[in-house]
Amino acid sequence: MKLFDLSGKVAVVTGSSRGIGRAIAEALADHGAQVVISSRKQDACEEVAAAINATHGEGRAIAIAASISDKAALQNLVYETRARLGRIDVLVCNAASNPYYGPMAGISDDQFRKILDNNVLANHWLISMAAPEMLERNEGSIIIVSSVGGLTSSTTIGAYNVSKAADFQLARNLAAEFGPSAVRVNCIAPGLVKTDFARALWENPDTLKAVTRGTPLRRIGEPHEIAGAAVYLASPASTFMTGQVMVVDGGSTIGIGL
Repeated sequence: MKLFDLSGKVAVVTGSSRGIGRAIAEALADHGAQVVISSRKQDACEEVAAAINATHGEGRAIAIAASISDKAALQNLVYETRARLGRIDVLVCNAASNPYYGPMAGISDDQFRKILDNNVLANHWLISMAAPEMLERNEGSIIIVSSVGGLTSSTTIGAYNVSKAADFQLARNLAAEFGPSAVRVNCIAPGLVKTDFARALWENPDTLKAVTRGTPLRRIGEPHEIAGAAVYLASPASTFMTGQVMVVDGGSTIGIGL
């Protein structure tokens, strides 16, 4: 058995037109998987799929746009993937939103609901749609891209952190439910990574300095540095791992100490 071989597998990656999601999709394709590129805009998805196909040959990637806030669109994503590629072996719930920066006392109800809907409820929806065929086959890997924010506190992204902590528990609950059918559910918890999504954090020199000062590697991450964790969780290498959180953060959560 080749531990990291994904040949013959079909992987759906949400939020994969850029950032961490794109890096994960590219890495899964590099290891043999057919990948479905999905984000809100079809043209952005097509662009990434074309780039992957230019490297690996036509058909390695397809593009199916879907907004995670639209349950019908997510159902269509699953339906179209099955219609065009026949199955779903790996689901990566990467897309998320964070419309608010500041203390929690200042967040509106609509902003809080959007965070919880897009970062937790949408993952529940999509997993519920994709999991039945995995359970039937007694094989599959579901990966939720959470955040170290779910393990720590914040005075600026508190509600986002609440949603990311909820993702850890979602994975634990589903791992317990799906385990008898050998379907695994795990989380990746990245630290601060240089993406457009996190631009408001790393572009602020004070925030960047505060984060890197307490990080053993003394820097923030790059999207490709998260992708290896997804390859591991998607592949035969991790068949005895479920309900867990893989922290990939340059050491920020351990701090430096005295």
